[in-house]
Amino acid sequence: MNYQPRTIAFHCDLFHPPQTVDPRPIQKLHNEMFEAGEPAYSSFAVTPQGPVLSNATARPGAVSQAAFLPDRFQFREELGSLTCEGFAKRVRQVAERVATLRNLQIFTGQQVTIRSLINPRNFKDSRAFLKEGMFGFGEKSEALGREPQLYGLRLVFPPEEGQTNAYALRIESFNGDPRSLFLENQGTFGPAMLQRGYEIIQERIEDPYRFLLERALPFVARFDARQEA
Repeated sequence: MNYQPRTIAFHCDLFHPPQTVDPRPIQKLHNEMFEAGEPAYSSFAVTPQGPVLSNATARPGAVSQAAFLPDRFQFREELGSLTCEGFAKRVRQVAERVATLRNLQIFTGQQVTIRSLINPRNFKDSRAFLKEGMFGFGEKSEALGREPQLYGLRLVFPPEEGQTNAYALRIESFNGDPRSLFLENQGTFGPAMLQRGYEIIQERIEDPYRFLLERALPFVARFDARQEA
């Protein structure tokens, strides 16, 4: 069953050995981006936590920023227009330049979070889809004495042999819109030696997104069937 996922958030944390926060390399990168004529971020600011690159957003709740903290680079795109490929490319390019300017040799870990919404085909309410279509609770939930307003499932996939990646998948009803089903996949990855190149940073963003599309959505579709009267 084909769905049209609406991705509402991309997050990526690139962890590194702790360093004293120095805003000058980030300001230099910001100046370079403007001189090149295509800045990925329009604003530069120094906060108590560390320097931040960001874009102004008109949509309420939207976020577009990269924060450079003592132990990580933190990228966030929420309720924006970037595709997964565009986000992954931006993270790789910015991370490569900042790591070079700060003389980093390793990212000790990487965590990527993808959040998307879909509409079940045979249910008008995602709570009913989870309660009846996926969980088959029927009248059993009456034992709780109250009707839940959010249903959800969490599945954890530990690293397989020879790999360092782990996934944590959430499937939940969505408070913002009862028709929508919320899916989140969080991928956790091991160290990356930077002298080997930065392509792995981009690949590790695209992998959790591909898992969501190619594994999680077909799993959901198996339960999205018409209910007998």
